[in-house]
Amino acid sequence: MDINEWITCSVKQNASDLHLCSGYPPMWRIDGELQPIQTSACCNAAQLERWGDSWMTAHQRQQLHTEGQADGVLTTLDGIRLRAHLFRQYAGLSVALRTIATTAHALETLHAPPSLASLITRHAGLILVTGATGSGKSTTLVAMVNALRQQQACHVITLEDPIEFVYSSAPCADRGLIQQREIGVHCPSFAHGLRGALREDPDVILLGELRDGETIRLALTAAETGHLVLATLHTRGAAQAVERLLDVFPAQEKDFVRSQLALCLQGVVAQQLVRRRGGGRVALYEVLLTNTCSAANYFA
Repeated sequence: MDINEWITCSVKQNASDLHLCSGYPPMWRIDGELQPIQTSACCNAAQLERWGDSWMTAHQRQQLHTEGQADGVLTTLDGIRLRAHLFRQYAGLSVALRTIATTAHALETLHAPPSLASLITRHAGLILVTGATGSGKSTTLVAMVNALRQQQACHVITLEDPIEFVYSSAPCADRGLIQQREIGVHCPSFAHGLRGALREDPDVILLGELRDGETIRLALTAAETGHLVLATLHTRGAAQAVERLLDVFPAQEKDFVRSQLALCLQGVVAQQLVRRRGGGRVALYEVLLTNTCSAANYFA
């Protein structure tokens, strides 16, 4: 099979990830377990190079050449959308591919608790969605954004690296506006894009990740000034998410950041995927809801 056939096959098998590594047979991850694709020959370095060249932009090729790795999103002829990470290692080029959903789930079909749905009725503040890599944070965020758009007319700006799910205007064409910006394509950084978003009259700002102190400061400012900010973190629990945010800052700034969080943090959604009996995986949610009094006591 060629690479496109491996991709098609992995989607049919409900694999979340596909790994193509020079000198190894292709491997996929199904229900969290890494497995080799049976009867497949080893990946060839030249084959991977040709495949990457067939879809990468000039910027991505240059990035791979100078930095040894590059990220991108591609859509196959079959309409399969994938997030791709290409990187060089001892044996040659390797590719890690993750399937991106092309249809959105409703919160109900994700079996999300009612408390999560109540979070998005808040008109301003910060909502964090946390979990390990591959825990379904992006899927939950898409469901939250679509639920918001169905409830009210709002202007949503997303800042993503890269853009994964492409929102359709069709279900909510008369319910506001959504604009998606990609880091490195439409703006140089999350902080730069967020600074611009504050001048673009948004109701809701979605941040793909809170990566650094400057981005966190701007996100808190946006949440304090009447915007609903949704953002992700890589932590395994709700309490750890707050600690992770504070750990970014030096000691002399922590008290100020605590006071900001006490005022604007609306809730934290922590999730993990567990295997379902009979196959497949399901998300388990931990939802931390705050109010001004409890948050003030917690962060004191």
